[in-house]
Amino acid sequence: MKTGAQAVLVDALLNSSEAVVPRLRELAGDAAHLISFVKLDMTDAEAMEALFAAHRFDAVIHFAAFKAVGESVAKPLLYFRNNLVSTIVLLECMARHGCEAFVFSSSCTVYGEPASVPVTEAFPLSANCPYGRTKLMTEEMLRDVHVAHPAWRVCMLRYFNPVGAHPSGRLGEDPCGIPNCLMPYVQQVAVGRRPHLTIYGNDYPTVDGTGVRDYIHIVDLAEGHIAALRKVLHTPALGCVAYNLGTGKGTSVLEMVAAFEKAAGKPLPYVFAPRRPGDVTACYADPALAAKELGWVAKRDVEDMCRDQWAWASSHPYGFNPPPQ
Repeated sequence: MKTGAQAVLVDALLNSSEAVVPRLRELAGDAAHLISFVKLDMTDAEAMEALFAAHRFDAVIHFAAFKAVGESVAKPLLYFRNNLVSTIVLLECMARHGCEAFVFSSSCTVYGEPASVPVTEAFPLSANCPYGRTKLMTEEMLRDVHVAHPAWRVCMLRYFNPVGAHPSGRLGEDPCGIPNCLMPYVQQVAVGRRPHLTIYGNDYPTVDGTGVRDYIHIVDLAEGHIAALRKVLHTPALGCVAYNLGTGKGTSVLEMVAAFEKAAGKPLPYVFAPRRPGDVTACYADPALAAKELGWVAKRDVEDMCRDQWAWASSHPYGFNPPPQ
């Protein structure tokens, strides 16, 4: 919004809160009037058509998806319906209304278990879980759409592991129910909502036996989207391209827990459990292509991520909800 663009936010609120919207407007300041919100299930074709009939969109950023590896293994049809059907409905609406600039939130899970690290965009693509397969299938769909309609400009952003919160402490992650990802669970342990953290797997061939990931600050990730949006709007012959969004540095689960303990100033109890299906040993990015072609680099480190996430969690221990009575 501070770029001067008008934004229409669309969300079914299946794992989020509408309380985010007034806080976004608060942080946007003088640009608050450029933000509007529509509660909408993107798998609803009629509702999506009405949305596109009511607005003239220049571009779409699509990150409406379920994203937990373990949950996707247990509930594959839920993931295929939500992540794939919503995308097909969206692309059909875009095609009918002449909107041909698209930024897609893909994932490093499209690399499966990489043979080596760091991972470049040229690595072979595969997926170890239904969540990853939904991202890989969507990338394939987008490549096919571009072949059929060369005027489309598509950036596929392969996220690594977004964590942290807005530095103001006013916006942060607040999943419904039991968190499926590491850092929301860590923060709930830190504020006393959960008795301990469960770490899945301590027998990986890594520095301390726990999985290694490329954690990226959510603000760096947001800035990556702005860079990609500019790319699709101002590069007529862009085509359909993929970019890694990561720091290029691997951090183990135990290293991340230690960093959060330092930020929170307290120890965090944890227990080990067997590896989860679909998890990989180590995956971190080579982000050089994004630096070269998008002009984007991650600026924030693990300490920044944990500091900002703790500022959010400590001031909002129950997220956007009041504490239970």
